[in-house]
Amino acid sequence: MSLGVSAIGQGLMYGILGVGLFLTFRILNFPDMTVEGTFPFGGAVAVSALTHGVDPLIATLLGMLAGMLAGLITGLLATKGHIPVLLAGILVMTGLFSINLRVMGRANLSLLHQPNLFNAKILKALPPYFDSVVVGLIVTVIVVALVIVFLNTQIGQGFIAAGDNPTMARSLGIDPDNQMILGLVVGNGLIGLAGALLAQNNGFADVNSGIGIIVIGLAAIIIGEVLFGELTLSQRLIAVVLGSIVYRFVLLFVLALGFAPDDLKVISAIVLAIAIMVPSFENKLHIRRVLKNGVKSDATSK
Repeated sequence: MSLGVSAIGQGLMYGILGVGLFLTFRILNFPDMTVEGTFPFGGAVAVSALTHGVDPLIATLLGMLAGMLAGLITGLLATKGHIPVLLAGILVMTGLFSINLRVMGRANLSLLHQPNLFNAKILKALPPYFDSVVVGLIVTVIVVALVIVFLNTQIGQGFIAAGDNPTMARSLGIDPDNQMILGLVVGNGLIGLAGALLAQNNGFADVNSGIGIIVIGLAAIIIGEVLFGELTLSQRLIAVVLGSIVYRFVLLFVLALGFAPDDLKVISAIVLAIAIMVPSFENKLHIRRVLKNGVKSDATSK
């Protein structure tokens, strides 16, 4: 029971990561490697701020702002510096490793006996692990609602158009470069927010927490798409969060089978690979069914 509740809470917070990655990976078609630096950066800034007596809510927002700054730098390198998008993300990700060490002063910074969002007085009356569900649900609902509102504004529609067809967007007076910067700022801001929340939930920030984090975000996106199929854009954002929760339960099931926690990275990669291949297999099977039905109908007519 407690493990299931914890999986839901963690899934909700990783769902914010998935939504941030969805904006760059799916809408902008931008393979943003900054994610693996932004996630620990948000956690490092939030935890460092908390250890210096900053209010938990403000510390969390600082983690989000840190992510936005990282996204801005990647966007400027890609658009103004004309550095290939993949390389721009890798450069920022690499630089953030040293910055995270500077921010925390060490590789791992604990929140032991420090106030944070998850040990607020109002949450202490809840059963174990329900604090992560409550905080995760509140923040996720706010984030998804704001992103949906943003995408339905004129700026948001320009952002979608720039990702869908940059040439046509440019002919309509939309600058794809500015939209790319906007998407990277917003997307990495959400990823920094997820890093800040999960660092507080785990009780520490670690410079290595971003390793493989892009796989977790992509798994949430792909699993949501595979499970729920054709959806509107707003519904796909909700599907990403639900996909993240399903993914956490998959990992929980794998651990129950006897696998070691050290195996989770390779298992995550395998789960993502399978999720990506499923639509392809479904299409092939559908084609085969059509061919079989066609052959049967021809045989019957003869």
